[in-house]
Amino acid sequence: MHEHHRKRMKERFLREGIENFEPHNVLELLLFYSIPQKDTNEIAHRLIERFGSISAVFDAPYSELIKIDGIKEHSATLIKLVPALSQRYMSEAFSLSGTILPTMKDVGKYFVAKYIGATNEIVYLLLMDNKYKVIDCVKIFEGSVNSAAITMRKLIEAAISSGAAFAVLAHNHPNGLAIPSGEDINTTREAKRALELIGVSFLGHILVAGNKYTDITKP
Repeated sequence: MHEHHRKRMKERFLREGIENFEPHNVLELLLFYSIPQKDTNEIAHRLIERFGSISAVFDAPYSELIKIDGIKEHSATLIKLVPALSQRYMSEAFSLSGTILPTMKDVGKYFVAKYIGATNEIVYLLLMDNKYKVIDCVKIFEGSVNSAAITMRKLIEAAISSGAAFAVLAHNHPNGLAIPSGEDINTTREAKRALELIGVSFLGHILVAGNKYTDITKP
């Protein structure tokens, strides 16, 4: 019975895609590949009941996932692999050197994709040529972000070595909102001043939280 059910689920996914699947069915399908001989529907329900949504399941710490009845090492690893693969896919599909980002809206979308699956705060400096073509996207810092972490020296060194004409700073709030703090605004001012002293036009500071972003425009 389970074999026929799994076959029907896989065929439905290949035929229709995943958009019309219930949240627990998405996880049930995924768990087919780490739990070969057991009904994964109940386990999927437990995951949704515990964490609340598909995205929350994928963002949950490994240590919390393996506390769920039925989730062992292989399943927890598979679940954590999904957002990491998604981020890698989006990074390669949308963020490769040579991508042209002519507007800050394009830059915002770029960074929303880049931060998929990120559970730590990460600071990036996006560097572009005078035609808004991406030269590089340099990780400046990873950890608890504050103004001390984003040193102007790191920004200047990255910008000079790339020969960039334009730069955009970005960081994320993994468990928060895309609302800038006073410190974020001060950092934006400092970055603008430091980069423009070396002839690099500072276009802005993107703050990402989930699938939302804010363009911090105050100089």
